[in-house]
Amino acid sequence: MILYCRTLEQTVDRHERATFVKELVVSGGRVPLAMVRKRLAANGGGTRAPVLLVHGFGQNRYAWHLPARSFANHLACAGYDVFNLDLRGHGRSRHFGARSPRSVDEYISEDLPIAIEEVLSHTDKRPPVLIGHSLGGLVSYAAAPKLAGAVAGIVSIGSPYHFARGSMSLQAITLFFEGLRRAGLPELGVPLPLYPVGAFMRTIRRIADSPFYPIPLRGWHAGSLEPHVLDQHLRLAFDRAGIAEMRNMFEWAAQKRFGGPAQDYVERFEAMDLPLLVLAGTNDDLAPPASVRPAYERSRSKDKTYRTLPLGHIDLLVGRDAPLSIWPLVASWIEKRTAA
Repeated sequence: MILYCRTLEQTVDRHERATFVKELVVSGGRVPLAMVRKRLAANGGGTRAPVLLVHGFGQNRYAWHLPARSFANHLACAGYDVFNLDLRGHGRSRHFGARSPRSVDEYISEDLPIAIEEVLSHTDKRPPVLIGHSLGGLVSYAAAPKLAGAVAGIVSIGSPYHFARGSMSLQAITLFFEGLRRAGLPELGVPLPLYPVGAFMRTIRRIADSPFYPIPLRGWHAGSLEPHVLDQHLRLAFDRAGIAEMRNMFEWAAQKRFGGPAQDYVERFEAMDLPLLVLAGTNDDLAPPASVRPAYERSRSKDKTYRTLPLGHIDLLVGRDAPLSIWPLVASWIEKRTAA
C-alpha cells in the first residue's frame, strides 16, 4: 500500500537535479517492509521497467540514495520505476515493526518474495530487475530461482559469492568465527547499531582516507569519495549489523559454499537462466574480484556479463567515478534486456 505520495526536486549528482514522484510503499501482511518508490515526474507516470534495489549488510536504503549523490535517482532519471527497499530490521521497515532477522534465510525466503509481490501490484505485474549490493546481491541470487516469471534479471554489485576469498584479513576473521562455532558458543541474535561506528569513522575520516590507516578493511578506496559524500554515507547508510547475519557469512566462507551445505541455494542459482550482470571493484577490500567472479563463472545463464571497475565497496554505488562508469553501465544493461 502507498502511505504517501509527493513531488519533489532532488540531486542526482553534483549539479544535476531533477523532479521526481516519490511514494512510500509498505507491504501488508506479517512482515511490513518499506520501500521508497521513485519515478521521473516529467514522464507523467510512464516508465521503463521496474527495478528493486536491495542494500547490503548493515546498511539501509540510503546506500543507494544520498542527498549529494543518488544512484536511485539516476535510474529514475533514466526512466526506470525504482523501488528502494529496507530489509527487515533496517531503516523504515524497522520503524514499521519488522524485527531483525534470525538469519539471512529470512531475507531470502520472506523479504524478497514479499517485496516483489508488492512491486508487481504497483507495476501492472511487470517483473522487476533485482539490483543488489554486497549481501543484497547474494540474497537476490538465492531468492530469484523460486520466483520464476516474477524477476526479469539480476545485477549484483560487489557481491562475494565465495565470501572472504582474496582477502587475508577476512580469512583471518573467518577462522575466528569458526573457532567460536566449534567451541559451541551460543548464537547472539541482538543486532548492533552501526551509527556509533559511522560517527567514529567520520571523526577519523582524514586518517582513514590516508595511506597510513592501519586497518586493512576500510570499505572504500582512499580518495575515491569527496569528504561530504563519505560523511553522508557514514551518517545515513550505516544502520544495524546483525550478528546472526555476520556469522552466516563467515560460516559460508569456512564451508567455501554460499548459503552453507544445508541449503540448495548454490544449485538453484547456478541452474537459473536469467539475465545476469556481475560487477566487481578491483579496489574493493570487502568483496575482491576473486570472491565475486565465481558467481559469473558458475552460472549457467545464457545471458551473463562480468565487469570489473577500479572502485571500492562503497565507491561502486556513490563514489566520485560511479556516475561516469557503473551507473550508465547498469542502466544500459537493463535497457537492452527490458526494452520489449
